Amino acid sequence: MSPSDTNGELRVGMVGYAFMGAAHSQAWRTVNRAFDLPVRARMTAVAGRDDAKVRAAAAQLGWERTYTDWRELVAADDIDVVDICTPGDSHCEIALAALAAGKHVLCEKPLANTVEEARAMVAAAETARASGVRSMAGFNYRRVPAVAFLRQLIAGGRLGTVRHVRAVYLQDWITDPQFPLVWRLQKEKSGSGALGDIGSHIVDLTQFVTGQSITGVSAITETFIKERPLPSASSGLSAESSTETGQVTVDDAALFLARLSGGAVATYEATRFATGRKNGLRVEVNGSLGSAVFDLERLNELEFYDAARPGAEQGFTRILVTEGDHPYMSAWWPPGHIIGYEHSFTHQMRDFLEAVAVGKDPEPSFADALQVQQVLSAVEQSAAAGSGWTAVTV
Repeated sequence: MSPSDTNGELRVGMVGYAFMGAAHSQAWRTVNRAFDLPVRARMTAVAGRDDAKVRAAAAQLGWERTYTDWRELVAADDIDVVDICTPGDSHCEIALAALAAGKHVLCEKPLANTVEEARAMVAAAETARASGVRSMAGFNYRRVPAVAFLRQLIAGGRLGTVRHVRAVYLQDWITDPQFPLVWRLQKEKSGSGALGDIGSHIVDLTQFVTGQSITGVSAITETFIKERPLPSASSGLSAESSTETGQVTVDDAALFLARLSGGAVATYEATRFATGRKNGLRVEVNGSLGSAVFDLERLNELEFYDAARPGAEQGFTRILVTEGDHPYMSAWWPPGHIIGYEHSFTHQMRDFLEAVAVGKDPEPSFADALQVQQVLSAVEQSAAAGSGWTAVTV
C-alpha cells in the first residue's frame, strides 16, 4: 500500500494495551515527530477485552477509538496496519486474520507459541506479500543504536573472525514464591517461560549482530517454584486474598550452549530468578581482531577492544553511541545526550513505516522470527532429553 492510497497516512489498529501496548503507543505517537518519513502513522483504534479498561487506555495512550473484539478492528475498512501486542497464544490467529484482510502486520516476539503456528504465519505472510502486504516481528533491541553499531563493526571486519559469543538476560521479578500465577507462567498462554520471553531476545540479537545463525544447542531448563497462588479476581496480580494455587507450566530459567553457522561457539542464559537483576541483558562478542560488549543497562555505550593497537595502548574503550552518524541518532539530540529504552520502539516503527511506504520487506521478517522459534524449540527438546546435542530443525 502506498502513502497516496491513504492520503499519506497508514492507519494503525493495535490489539492489546498493557506493557507492550503502552511501549508501542509511545512509539506510534513519537515516530513522525522524530523522523522525516514518506508516510504518517495515525493511531486509529485499539482493541482489548474489557470495555472500561480499553477506553481508559485509549484516552491515556492516544488512540481514537476502541473495540472489545479484535476481529472488528481487523475487519475495519480504515485500518491499514494491525499491531499485535497480546500474549503469544493469540498471535497466530490475529496475524492470519489480519494478513487475509490485506492489513500490514507488526507482531511482538516471540512470533508464536509453537513452530507449527510460526510456520503458518510465515506462509500467510508470503501469500499476502504477493499483494503488497508487509509483515514484521517486533525484536526492538535490534534498534538500540549501540546494537546496530555493533553489527556494523562486526560486518566491517573490525572484530575479525567471530569465535565466541556470550549472552545473558537476567531478571528477578518472580523470585517471590507468593507472586501470582500470571499468564507468563502458563504454557498454554505464553508458550514458554524465560526462554521465550527474554531468551528469544538474546537469540535474535546475537544472530543479528554476528550475521550467523544458531545451528545446534545443548540445553537445560529449570522451574524453581512449581506452584503459585492464583491471582485474585479484584486485583489481577495480588495473591493476598487467594488461597488457591495453580501449577507453573513454563521454565523459570534456560541455559544452553550453541554452535553458530560461521564457526563461532556461544553460551546463553535467560532467567527470571537472578536476584537483584532487573533487566540485565548483556552480549559479548570475541573475535580474532578484537572484542565488543553491549550492556542494556548502559544502552548508550559500547565497549570495544581493538587488538591491533600497540600493546601499551590496549584495553577496552568506551564508545558513547550518541553521535549523529551513529545509527538512528541523527533524529535526536546533540552528541553526548543519551536516549532510553523507549527509543528502540520508535526506531522500530520508523523502520516498519519506511519499508511499508516504499514497498520493501521490513526486517526482521516472520521467516526470521520463525528461525528464532526453531532455536527455542531445539532448546526445549534438548532440555527434555536431558543430555546430548540437539540439531535445530529448519
